[in-house]
Amino acid sequence: MLKGVEIFTDGACRGNPGPGGYGVVLTSGDHRRELSAGFACTTNNRMELLAAIAGLEGLKEPCRVHLCSDSKYLINAMTCGWLRKWKELGWRRGPGQRLRNVDLWKRLDAACGPHELHWHWVKGHAGHVENERCDFLAVAAAEGDDLPSDGGYLEQEQLAGEEPGLFD
Repeated sequence: MLKGVEIFTDGACRGNPGPGGYGVVLTSGDHRRELSAGFACTTNNRMELLAAIAGLEGLKEPCRVHLCSDSKYLINAMTCGWLRKWKELGWRRGPGQRLRNVDLWKRLDAACGPHELHWHWVKGHAGHVENERCDFLAVAAAEGDDLPSDGGYLEQEQLAGEEPGLFD
């Protein structure tokens, strides 16, 4: 029987792109764990994805997971079949349409593998206790000193041949 875990996630960015961070709260029974990290230049969508990845990668064994996020970008990709379609199209949105944040979508797909997942959207900044805590963690991480670069963001910008920040 799989252990039940709730994962709450949020991402934040000061400017888009700009310094960003993510916050994660994992709960299972009486156990609670919080995770966060920040990056010098990234986007809000990347931080939303990385929060979910960090939560799932933080599990030590297969679990029954209820993952809650205020990101419709993340939740819709996982519940509306977008991720499955992108994989079938070779990690593209369609013919001639590249998929943004492909590095993180691939990593999220791998992190989902061993778990039974249930995805839930929660309204952000609406008083949901765990979502508010995740937001606090994400903002604090984004405001940290000496933040590392988000290499995946910089790489996708260079591959696109566009100026950084023209898309997310």
